[in-house]
Amino acid sequence: MLKKNDKIAINIDSCTSLGSGVGKYNGMTVFAANTAPGDHAVLHIIKVKPNYAIGKVEKIIHPSKMRIQPECPVFEKCGGCAFGHIDYEEELKIKAQQVKDNFKRLAGIEIEPQPIISGKNDKRYRNKAQYPVQSDSNGLALIGFYAPHSHRVVDCADCLLQPEEFKKVTDVFRNWVRLFKISTYNEATHKGLLRHIYVRKAVKTDELMVCVVINGNDIPFKDELIFELKDALPNLKSIVLNKNKKDTNVVLGDECITLYGNGYITDELCSLRFDISPLSFYQVNHDTAELLYNKAKEYAGLSGNETVLDLYCGTGTIGLTMAKDAKQIIGVEIIPQAIQNAVENAKKNGIDNARFICADASKAAEMLKEEGIQPDVAIIDPPRKGCSRDLLETLSKMNPNRIVYVSCDSATLARDVKILEELGYNPEEVTPVDMFPRTPHCEAVCLLTRK
Repeated sequence: MLKKNDKIAINIDSCTSLGSGVGKYNGMTVFAANTAPGDHAVLHIIKVKPNYAIGKVEKIIHPSKMRIQPECPVFEKCGGCAFGHIDYEEELKIKAQQVKDNFKRLAGIEIEPQPIISGKNDKRYRNKAQYPVQSDSNGLALIGFYAPHSHRVVDCADCLLQPEEFKKVTDVFRNWVRLFKISTYNEATHKGLLRHIYVRKAVKTDELMVCVVINGNDIPFKDELIFELKDALPNLKSIVLNKNKKDTNVVLGDECITLYGNGYITDELCSLRFDISPLSFYQVNHDTAELLYNKAKEYAGLSGNETVLDLYCGTGTIGLTMAKDAKQIIGVEIIPQAIQNAVENAKKNGIDNARFICADASKAAEMLKEEGIQPDVAIIDPPRKGCSRDLLETLSKMNPNRIVYVSCDSATLARDVKILEELGYNPEEVTPVDMFPRTPHCEAVCLLTRK
């Protein structure tokens, strides 16, 4: 029987959806981060439960053929790049298998995924970063990312998933905090000013936005910060102050004040131009997002005569990329600023067959049903938690011929596909999409057709 602090030698056979290696020891399942399938390793057992144990790597006796040397100096401390020690081609195989396994295990559906879609780069691909800020015991600012399963910030000067100029942003803030003795937020006391530094980049236009998230109404030495950011970043287009005075883990508050520029940046995606504000949803991997949207458009099977319902539409990106091939697009999103951006994006691109509704997806679907609108195609791109059964039932009553489900979690996708199957829709095809290389996350897009 395993006990805490035991040391064991174990073969790692598989990998969880969070990137931890999995092995069996005397019949008990053991999980260990930073291991790879094929590793033979010595683990220090740090937790034992009735059905499983968790170990920490002490030594790799025989490394897996999948294993590579991590390039990031804080790889083991940060935990963001769960696959940073595994060859990227092997990572893609693992993620595709997880999509297949989730459909079988959670939905009872045997489906062979299409070849996984990935972009050209597994580094420097992110166009957005949210850096939490804390102070260490000496009062020095730590700017980076949370350690695994904690809210302790691991200082990271340059994340290899972010554009190189993001480092210039954090360097400016480190100097500003130190020079002007700016207080940083303490989650335990709910005191301190600077909470997060939020950076966005428009990949095609090279425009950059910096958002300062504070626990207050204003920042001191504002002009000095603006000057330093503009001096360090020639492509800086906007600086925004976001107020978040709530005791919450949510990064952004509801109120934004523009300190410099016009409060948004503009990017190009699938040959369309999009305005992106701090509160707007926008895919973090631009190049792979284009591949994902093209696959969603392929699954939509548009001929020019269809009414397309785009639920969880954000700034309208998916629907607007399909507008020229549809009769009309109806987008639904709960965030008012995102809807405002979506309306402006339609105008900016000369699209006059798109309508946007600011409402909860379930309520909007019910409202459209009462209006007698019957979509031919429904696009669903929900948050990680997936869709409520009420929404799926309302959607099925609207009777679209096709449902294209874009998901950032294949587990909730499989759960919802099972419900949709019960409601009269066949899952025809699913394609994994690696929007977040080196991290444990994998998107998928699924086509369902009415029985």
